[in-house]
Amino acid sequence: MIVGSIRTGRFAPTVADWFGGCVHRRRELELDRVDLATAGLPDQLTDHDELPPRTVRELGTRLAVADAFVVVTPEYNRSYPAAVKNAIDWYGVEWAAKPVTVVSYGRDADVGAATAHLRQVFGELNAVPIRRAVTIAKAWQRFGPDGGWPRRDAELDELVSDALDQLTWWGHALRTARAATPFVA
Repeated sequence: MIVGSIRTGRFAPTVADWFGGCVHRRRELELDRVDLATAGLPDQLTDHDELPPRTVRELGTRLAVADAFVVVTPEYNRSYPAAVKNAIDWYGVEWAAKPVTVVSYGRDADVGAATAHLRQVFGELNAVPIRRAVTIAKAWQRFGPDGGWPRRDAELDELVSDALDQLTWWGHALRTARAATPFVA
């Protein structure tokens, strides 16, 4: 799970904690949480023939062994933050032939553009953006002060369940496919 906001006072850890709890209730899933605020990725990419910085190599190792990805991102100005794009652009083959879903949240009632943009970007990297994503409109009104939900939300529970079902299915299918035949970009 990639926590995609680096702003001071950010809400991303609250959403990531909640979604991580949903993942942990699924015994068949393991979660490796990458917080871009502490990942130490440089803002400027190196040339292809240069050795990337240590922090980039270390995160690349973690991404390479993952079977699937969840990007938790705020929606700013109808898109995702620069820190998410920076993290995506540092890597290539690490994303390929692996499913990706998005958990996006925002202050407004209309949330979803960040998810649409990320699907396009990940598709270009030969990742497999899954259909089901989780969008949380008016997120600051929906979470309690402890990061928990103030009330049950059957529609959101169903979205999360469907997203994790699809991510799990695609993760297993693509892991099997990558093991049988290496992916060719």
